[in-house]
Amino acid sequence: MANHNKQHTLYILQCLAIMVFPHIINAFSSGALLPNVERNLLVTSPVRRHIFRNWRYVGPTKGVQNLECTHLVPRTTLYMSSGGSPPPYPVRVAVIGGGNFALALATVVARQNIPTTVLLRSQETADIINREHRHPIYMHDIKLPKMVRATSDPESALSDATYIIHAVPVQYSRQFLEKVKDYVPAGVPVLSASKGIETTSLGFMADILKECLGEDRSYAFLSGPSFAREICEGVATAVVIASEDLLLADDLADILSSENFRVFTTKDVIGVEIGGAVKNVIALAAGMCEGLGLGTNAMSGLVTRGCAEMRRLGLALGARPSTISGLSGVGDTFGTCFGPLSRNRKFGYRLGKGETMEEILASTTEVAEGVETSKALVKMIKARCKGYRLDLKFPILFGVADILEGKQTPEDGLKGLMNMPMRMESFDERTWYTYGN
Repeated sequence: MANHNKQHTLYILQCLAIMVFPHIINAFSSGALLPNVERNLLVTSPVRRHIFRNWRYVGPTKGVQNLECTHLVPRTTLYMSSGGSPPPYPVRVAVIGGGNFALALATVVARQNIPTTVLLRSQETADIINREHRHPIYMHDIKLPKMVRATSDPESALSDATYIIHAVPVQYSRQFLEKVKDYVPAGVPVLSASKGIETTSLGFMADILKECLGEDRSYAFLSGPSFAREICEGVATAVVIASEDLLLADDLADILSSENFRVFTTKDVIGVEIGGAVKNVIALAAGMCEGLGLGTNAMSGLVTRGCAEMRRLGLALGARPSTISGLSGVGDTFGTCFGPLSRNRKFGYRLGKGETMEEILASTTEVAEGVETSKALVKMIKARCKGYRLDLKFPILFGVADILEGKQTPEDGLKGLMNMPMRMESFDERTWYTYGN
């Protein structure tokens, strides 16, 4: 009964807001309450963006410098996210990074007819993208939408951004963010698409972003089975965005979603980050298994047990089991372990075939995030997970790190897994961590 009264009261307040708010808007737009500059900021400032979810933008779509409040009219019904519906305010998106996934997300945004700027290190590469609408190195056969432009000037790319997408590899993120942080407007939300753990701080991207850009803005994190080339080719893709600010997650889902790119939301940031980091390490192990020619049975078993270790780590760090079993956990793991486009699986495959780390790194410009993440992951587990014989609780994660550090070969590592003590397949990890088994 109390819940019913609460919902009824909320409904009445929403109706009153719809009736009263137009008069406030008219006062602002007439200049009675604010000068012109502040009046424009009222509408365009990302900090206040959610105020206008129940308003529809009817102003010009090109050449807009200052947005007037008179360009907003009340929606006939309360605004609700429906996926792909245009936001009620002009949007400009800046994408930090020039790799495959940065280009893929820039493509997703630009296909929604949203001006999109890619911030690169090289102006020469930026000029090629602006002239030929394709990257000279990464996915050079994919033509980028004309709404995508590129620059190496952080002020030009970031100063008027409504949203910023960060797609720089984790190990290089802090250095890049420190260089551009003075150009990032206050309050502008940041969506991170980088996955992994920083080797120096043992932090996730949520930690790095807050340390570099401050805590006075909202952050979101995108993950899920999403190969860059398939996204650009328009192949059906489903991802998840995690944010403590669900309004931000909903807005980003509306902006990015289309028939071929579906975005779900969650508040479980740590769960999404754990899935995005651990799946790359499991993919290295799966690639080694394939390179050794051990067959589908062995790889399937390996990946399944790897997901169990992901779930165990997630529980220890406060993630929801449903997140680990969702798109950002098991879903992304399947794609990375079995997909032919996976950089981490390819890296592991070549290790399984007998190539050395040095030979593989010297022959590619693409980053296999799992290599550095694996080492950082073991250090983080030792620092943050309590209990006896952690190597028995995370044998795959520890084993991959040993192989990458040259402590054992892929053959020895996988033989060691097969000689693990026989135990129950599943158990209640909460009991394990509660009693420090």
